[in-house]
This record gives sequence, structure tokens and C-alpha cells, in this order.
Amino acid sequence: MKQYNIAIVGATGAVGEEIIKILEEERFPVKSILPLASANSLGKCVEIGGEEVPVLVTSDEVFKEHDIDIVFFSAGGSVSERFAQVAADSGAIVIDNTSFFRMQEGVPLVVPEVNPADIMHAKRNIIANPNCSTIQMVQVLAPLHKAFGIRRVDVSTYQAASGAGKRGMEELIMQMQKFFAFELESCEPEVFAHRLALNVIPHIDVFLDNDYTKEEMKMINETHKIMHASFPISATCVRVPVLRSHSESITIAFESSVSASAAREVLESAPNIVLLDEPKEKSYPMPSIATDTNHTYVGRIRQDNFDDKILHLWCVADQIRVGAATNAVRIAQKWADIDSAKS
Repeated sequence: MKQYNIAIVGATGAVGEEIIKILEEERFPVKSILPLASANSLGKCVEIGGEEVPVLVTSDEVFKEHDIDIVFFSAGGSVSERFAQVAADSGAIVIDNTSFFRMQEGVPLVVPEVNPADIMHAKRNIIANPNCSTIQMVQVLAPLHKAFGIRRVDVSTYQAASGAGKRGMEELIMQMQKFFAFELESCEPEVFAHRLALNVIPHIDVFLDNDYTKEEMKMINETHKIMHASFPISATCVRVPVLRSHSESITIAFESSVSASAAREVLESAPNIVLLDEPKEKSYPMPSIATDTNHTYVGRIRQDNFDDKILHLWCVADQIRVGAATNAVRIAQKWADIDSAKS
């Protein structure tokens, strides 16, 4: 089996660390892994295959001097803007976890369960990884759209602190510690717009002129690009005091009547979907179940009380894994299959 030299830009971050774990778990055909980060990480090491590997600084030279087949970028949009095309021009396939390339022409935006064929159209040697909330949603929407035809989607998200990275999780933990020390009111937020502990913030990313946030518009625009569909979507994205795993309440209007049982049957056979839908047994998706797994969990599937063409459901997924690292590795797996077939 062909093996690949891999580089990870942002190897010391939450997603970068997770990519390393998943590559090992999935037994990806790795020849070597080169961890890259900013100059601030110089002198640090990351554990790869039980060994401590020094982190190198991301630079033009590193892509010229090393024979790299696949590069994962997880270090922020400005880093991808500066170095992703350099890496791609060196001959590597780039899988970018940031938002920088997602809506650009000639760059496929891929969720392998939904549009794997788009991988073959990476004209610039760059494949974009979608927004975390988009990934878990389209995994659910795609099989339902194929089976029944979707007319409209309305989604509200309940997004964990880890969506803002390590600093987001640290801020929530610190605020909860302050709460138990009766010092919560003295806690000034730095990562989030308001205190997150014991609170809910209907604000993720910046507000745009249409009063939607950038996060909400990502879900709309990215879903259309991934699914090659244009049905109306409205999103409300909310930050909740959960450490890890995003939840979504999704209302789907179909072209014709769809029963909850028919939707369950479709989703049960969909790839990487786990159906947890026994509400009387208190069985339904929760962040505590989804965290540190590679599945999207779906439950609370029910027909609307007033319109038999509308279904409501609830889905949860680990946004560091399913919403970022796992999806990126799955893209690499599909690309490697295509590459091996060419050899």
C-alpha cells in the first residue's frame, strides 16, 4: 500500500492534535508526519506514534525542502491565505480547515458522505473543509433530500465553547470555577461577547448587514455549495455553556408528505449517522454522548403537528472531530483512494 508524507499546519492546536490522533486511529497509510506551527511554538514537540516530534515553523522553505504529499491546514485563515497555495504548488494536496477557501471557485468544499466526487475537481490542489455546524447538518440533510426532496430548512444551533478553540474552553472552565467561588460577576469575558457560564449567547462570529452573523451565512452558503442545491435555509447560531460537541435543532420542509418512520429508515442506513430516537426511554443525542466520537447522532424525529410535509429533528456531533479533524481525514482517505487507483 502506498504511504504518504503528511504535514500538519497548526499541529499544536486542538484540531491539529485531533488530526494526529485520528490518522493513528484510522491507520492511515502514513510514511511520516511533519508538525508545523507559528514561531511561537518553536521548541515545542507533539507526540506522534509514541514519540516526541519537534515542531517546525511554517514557511515557504519548509514546503520546498520537504517531500510532502498531504498538508492539513488548521491554523487560521490568514495562515492558509499565506501558505496554502505555496504548499499546493509544491505538489501536495492541501486540505484546509479554515474558511478562507470555502467559497472560492475551483476549490471543492467537501463532506465525503455527501459529495466525494468533488474531490476530483481540486484544480488548485486545495480542498476546503466546511464549517463545523455545516458538516453535521449536511450529513443529515443529504440522504433525506435524495429520498424525499427538501423544500426549505430552518436550523438553530447550540454550539459548544470549543468552537472557539482552546481559549474558549479555558474561558468557560475559568468562569465556572469563579461561579463556585462566588466570584462569577467579577469575571470579564475575553473570548466571547458576554459571559458564557450559566448563559446562552445568540451571537457567533460578526454580524453582517442583513443582521445574520457570518457563522449563520456560512451554514447557508456552504450547504448550497456542498449539496449542489439551492433550497432556502435560515440559521440562528447560539453559543451555549457546553465544553465540546455542537447540537442542532433542524426543521425540514419537504416537497411532499414524509413520515417520521420513513425518515428514520433513511437515516439508519446513512453513512456515519447513529440514530438515537427512543424518547420514552430517554434515549436521544446529547453532547456527552457525541464527544470524542466520529459519528453524527440524530434523534427527536417527529412530524409537524400542522403540516405533514414538515419534520423536526435534533442532531449532535463532536465539532472538533466530525466538524473538523475527522472530516479532514476522511477527505484525505478518499483522495488517497483516488490517488492509489491512478498508480
